[in-house]
Order: sequence, then C-alpha cells, then structure tokens
Amino acid sequence: MNIASVIQSIATLAWVGFLGILVTMVVRASRNQAAKGFGSLAVILLVTALLLTSVGAGLVFIQPEERGIVISAFAAKGYREQALQPGLRWIIPFAEQVRLYPISRQTYTMASSAGEGQVIGDDSIRARTKDGQEILIDASVIYSIDPEKIIELHINWQNRFQDELVRPASRNTIRDAVSQYNVEEIVSTRRVEMEDLITVTLAEAFADNDLILVSFLLRDIHFSEEYAAAVEQKQIAEQQAQQAKLVVEQRKQEAEQARQVAQGQADAAVIAAQGAAQARIIQAEAEAKANQLLAASLTPELMQYQYILKLAPGVQTIFLPSGNQFILPLPTTTTPTTP
Repeated sequence: MNIASVIQSIATLAWVGFLGILVTMVVRASRNQAAKGFGSLAVILLVTALLLTSVGAGLVFIQPEERGIVISAFAAKGYREQALQPGLRWIIPFAEQVRLYPISRQTYTMASSAGEGQVIGDDSIRARTKDGQEILIDASVIYSIDPEKIIELHINWQNRFQDELVRPASRNTIRDAVSQYNVEEIVSTRRVEMEDLITVTLAEAFADNDLILVSFLLRDIHFSEEYAAAVEQKQIAEQQAQQAKLVVEQRKQEAEQARQVAQGQADAAVIAAQGAAQARIIQAEAEAKANQLLAASLTPELMQYQYILKLAPGVQTIFLPSGNQFILPLPTTTTPTTP
C-alpha cells in the first residue's frame, strides 16, 4: 500500500468519525441532552477529512511497470503532454484525473483449445493456403505499449487496443501470409520463412499504432480431417515405397555377395588347377631328369646283373646245360690269392 492509499484511508476514517459525531449530536439534541464538546470535535474531524481527501485526491503513486496519462481541466488540449513516470506524483485535486497504462509485456493467445487464449472456446485462425487447402493456426503475440507514444495510444485507442488492434491485426496478417505458400511448404520447408514474414509485417502494423511487437509465436498448425487423412495415406505410401526400395537394395546386396562368393570359388578353383598343373610339370621334369641320370648310368653288364638279381635275389650259382654260353660272367665268390 502506497502513501496515497494510506492518506485516502485516513480521510475515509475522518469522514466516518465526522458523520458519527453528527448523528450523536442529533440524537442528544432530540433527547434534550447536552452536546457540549461534540461541536468542536465535529469541526476538527470535518477539516481533517476535507484536508486529507484533498491531499489524497492529489497524490498518485505510479508503479514501475505503469505510466500515467493526466486528464486535466486546466490543460489546453485536455491532457498533460507528458506522461507521469513511476513514483509518487501530484495532480490538481478534483480538476485532474489519471489513466494508468501498463508498459510491461503482454501476451495475446489465439488457440483451438479452450482455456489457452483470451477468448473462450476455439479461437484459432482459419486460413487458406495458396493451393486452396484450409488450415487452422494457433498463435501467440507478445507485445508491449511504446512508453514514448503512450499519450498517442490513449488518444487513438484508450483501453481498446487489445480487442480492436492486436487481435484483428494479428489474424489478418497471419491469413495474408498463409495465402502466399502451399500447404506442404508451410508444414515443412518454408515454415520459418512464413513466421519471419508475419513477424515483420505485424511489427510494422504495431509500430504504426504505438505498440511494440516483442515476438510472434506460431504455436501449432491443424488440418481439416480430409486433408489430414490424405497426408496420412501419402505418408503410408511413402513409407511402403521406402520399404520396397530397401528390400530391393537388400536383394541387390545379397546378389552381389553371392556373385563375389562364386567368383572367389572360381578363382580358388583356377588357382588350385594351376597349382596342380604346375606340380605335375615339376614332377614330370623331375622324373625326366631322373630318367636321364639313370639312362646315363646304365651299362649292358649292369643291366644283365640287375636282371639276374630280379630273377633270383638269393641265387649264388647258376647251372647251365652243356654247350650253352653263360648269360653273363658270374661274380667272383672267392678271394684271389697273392703269389
């Protein structure tokens, strides 16, 4: 409670006391009772009440978030050209009065859900896109009164600026912006661009009417039931197409893997065949070389000897019919004596 309110409260008590004294004096006079001293007290209370009432009517306390417009009977234009600043201020009692305006930030919300906005019920903005689709938009506008233009605001709008300026200007700007975009652009690629367009346009409209746009918030976008169903079907079709594409890609990968496995097996078979052929060549070359060495070492006597050994490895003496020649000379089985 500020000092102006305190003074006005005391003045009210003084008036109550004065009226009480008057009633008491009338009652006592009707009963022929003395009212000595009551007259002086009544005069004191009357003077006090008048003085405090005058002082209370002339003192105004302006809160930090407020500015005051003084309507004056003594001003040439009917109002003071400077708004009252925060603090305890003095005006001419009974000849001037103060209209207070908040300069703090205010939010005006338009939403489809009941209880979210200033209007009870569905207050969303119904707009039509460039391609003819109807959409519903929930939005909030954060704004404040321009402290430097508060007198102009009072002259032009008084306390009607929210219902007659903020609301219609916001709804009209949103509809105009929506009409410049296709519905798919609004919900995807160009939503931010549309928000920026609304913010710039609305800021200019507010500035021309002594308000400051702090922020525009595009809260939500709703669609008609028909369009929502169409969008859902499209998304389902796109998901199915994407799934089919993934299946095809998977089959391609599996085919490529099988091809690579087959190629690897073929390459391995070729390498194995080449290795076997190379081994056979090496073996044949070794056998040929061995045969060459063996052929070079063979003599007729050695061949006959090997032949006899093959016939009977344990035979030391062979008896032949008379008149036949020996197959080969028998090896000497006795050690010759030295003469």
